[in-house]
Amino acid sequence: MPDRFQHFQLALEQRTEAGTLRTLKPRPTGIDFYSNDYLGLARNEELQNILLKKVMKQPGLLSGSTGSRLISGNSPEAEETEEYIATTHHYPSALLFPSGYNANLALFSTLPTRHDTLIVDEQIHRSVHDACRMSHARKLKFRHNDVGNLEEILKKQSGLCYIAIESLYSMEGDLAPIKEITAIADRYGAALIVDEAHALGVFGHGLVTEYQLQHQVLATVITYGKAFGAHGAAILSSELIKKYLINFASPFIYTTSAQDMQWTVIKASYDFIKNHPGLSVQLQENINVFRKQGLLSPSSENSPIQPIVIPDNERLRKTHQILLEKGMATYPIYSPTVKAGTERLRICLHSFNTEEEIVKLAEILKQ
Repeated sequence: MPDRFQHFQLALEQRTEAGTLRTLKPRPTGIDFYSNDYLGLARNEELQNILLKKVMKQPGLLSGSTGSRLISGNSPEAEETEEYIATTHHYPSALLFPSGYNANLALFSTLPTRHDTLIVDEQIHRSVHDACRMSHARKLKFRHNDVGNLEEILKKQSGLCYIAIESLYSMEGDLAPIKEITAIADRYGAALIVDEAHALGVFGHGLVTEYQLQHQVLATVITYGKAFGAHGAAILSSELIKKYLINFASPFIYTTSAQDMQWTVIKASYDFIKNHPGLSVQLQENINVFRKQGLLSPSSENSPIQPIVIPDNERLRKTHQILLEKGMATYPIYSPTVKAGTERLRICLHSFNTEEEIVKLAEILKQ
C-alpha cells in the first residue's frame, strides 16, 4: 500500500489495540436483548403473512423503483403512504425517505442557511452531526436534556435558530423534556426539530403526536426500522417545508427511491400496531419487570432502552461475552460512540421477552 495511505492502517491498529475495532459479524444466537425490534414486528408471523398476501396479489411491489422520486421513482403507493402517515400524525404533509439517516441529512443540510444557527443536544444522533457538516449554518451544542443550558445559549443568539432533539435517546435511553423545550423554542422564536426514531410505536405515534405539539414543532423525523420492524423514514412538516425539501434537498433529489414494497410494509405496520394494542402494553410490562430488578441505569423508567454503564472496556467485553455464553444477546457500546468513561452494555427490551428471561438477565448482571 502506498505510504500516503498508511494512516488508515495505523488508525485501525489503534482501534484493535484499544479493543474497539468494529467488524461485521453474524447475528448472535440467543435471547434478543439487543435489537431495536421493540414490538417484535420484524419476527411477527401474522404480519409476515399479511405482507406475503400483498406480494402475491401485486408482485410488482418487489421491483426496483428505477429512479429518484423526481424522475421515475414516484408511485401511487408512495404518495398514498405519505398521505396516510400525515393524516395519522395530524401533520399537513409527510415526505418519505429510504432511511432515517437520509432523512436527517436532507433536513439539516437544507433548511438552515449560513445566516442561521443550529443548536443540538450533545447526544443527538450522528446523522444530524453529519448533516450539520453539510450545512453552512453555525452549530452549537447544549448539555444533554439541560433546558437551562439551552435557554442560556438561545439568549446569546441573533437570527433564526434551529433546535434539534430526540424524543427518546438511543444511548441513554432517556426521554427529552419535550414540552419544556417546545415552550422555550416558542419563547425565542426558534424552529424545533424532533427525531422520534426510537419513540414511534413505543409511545403511540411518537411524543409529538401524543402531546399534540404538531403546530409548535417545525418538523418531526420518524423512522420505521425500530418498533415498526421495517425500514425507511418520513419527515412530517408543513406543505411549504415539504415542497422546499423536494426542490432543494440533495439527499432527496439525487437518491433512488426505495421499492414500493418498503412503503407497503410501513402502511401495513401502522395498521397492525393499531389492531394489536397489546404489544405496547406487554412491552411496558416487561420494562417494569426489568426496572424492579434493582439495576442502575440512566434511562427513563418506561424506556425500552436500559443501558448499564460499565466504564471499563475489559470488564465490559467480559460481561458481554459471559451473557453470550449463557444465551443472552446484548450489545456493548464503546467510545467513541459514547464518551470515554461512559461505556455501557445497551440492553433493549421487547414485547416478546418473557419475565423469566428478564429476571435471568438481571441475575447474571448482578453477579
